[in-house]
Amino acid sequence: MMVIKRRIRARRLLRWPGICLFIWISGCTVKAPEGTIELPARFEADRIFTKIAVRGGDTLQLFTDTGGGLFIYSEAADRIGWRDSAGILLKDVAVDPIFPEPLGAPDRRIPVFRTDRKPDFAMGDGMLGQAWFADRIWTFDYPDGKLLLHKVRPSFRPEAHHVHLGFLTDSSGTRILSFPRIPVFVDGDTLDMLFDTGATVLPGSRAPNYPAGAEPGAQATSFIISGIFNRWRESHPDWPVIPDADENVPGMSMILVPEVSVAGFSVGPVWFTERLDANFHKFMSQWMDRPVDGAVGGNVFRFFRITVDYPAALAYFLRVRNPG
Repeated sequence: MMVIKRRIRARRLLRWPGICLFIWISGCTVKAPEGTIELPARFEADRIFTKIAVRGGDTLQLFTDTGGGLFIYSEAADRIGWRDSAGILLKDVAVDPIFPEPLGAPDRRIPVFRTDRKPDFAMGDGMLGQAWFADRIWTFDYPDGKLLLHKVRPSFRPEAHHVHLGFLTDSSGTRILSFPRIPVFVDGDTLDMLFDTGATVLPGSRAPNYPAGAEPGAQATSFIISGIFNRWRESHPDWPVIPDADENVPGMSMILVPEVSVAGFSVGPVWFTERLDANFHKFMSQWMDRPVDGAVGGNVFRFFRITVDYPAALAYFLRVRNPG
């Protein structure tokens, strides 16, 4: 979940829960094992971007975010000519050979957001969010910098651990939205969190060493609500805290948690960035199957090769990189 959510009309983002961007990826994908498509991905400070080729020879650089929405910035929409009089992107101007079937949204449109409202960190030409990931099987290979789409369910190594994911469904059990909820274990408590590849912090001058050795600019992070943040700080005065650490959201601090357990693996230390309780308990939780206390992001995922099986509501974690 990007912090940009506080600046945009989120309901507009989520009005079309099943939509998919119909785009031309031919000539843009990379060879991968049979039944698997490797998308051209760039892992930047553990934040994932992909390049999409569209008709006319242009490309879109899009930020991928399992906890975000689906939209294109106005500058990019104008550049590729995908605008109509209503200012909405027309999806049927190109055909995606990988996903040829319509996946919802009778008018086949997605929102266009004003470029001048971009946050103060890299977002590319727009965002591929939960509706794009929905109903498919993906591998986020952080150590090798790969983003894979599986046409068939892959096999998993014995040392991989799986964890069940939660999704919002209606009374009949039909999935409404595809924001994944994942349990993590911190300081003796199990916390329900958003599985959030897009969680981002913009460390300010108070946080010059986050994370150690990182280049300046946006970084992957994990989020925690203020109530739990304050509890951790009071219970563990030895855990480092950086006050007012996020330039994008003034007043939010960061805390260094020594160990986080996910899918049976323990990694750390991990920085968590504070967010107001309402950001998750009221805002994000309304689109999930139960309330969440924050989000776990790329600064935890960076240790793993993670396959998320959306249809089966399972995530498989294989630790590839040692913590430390």
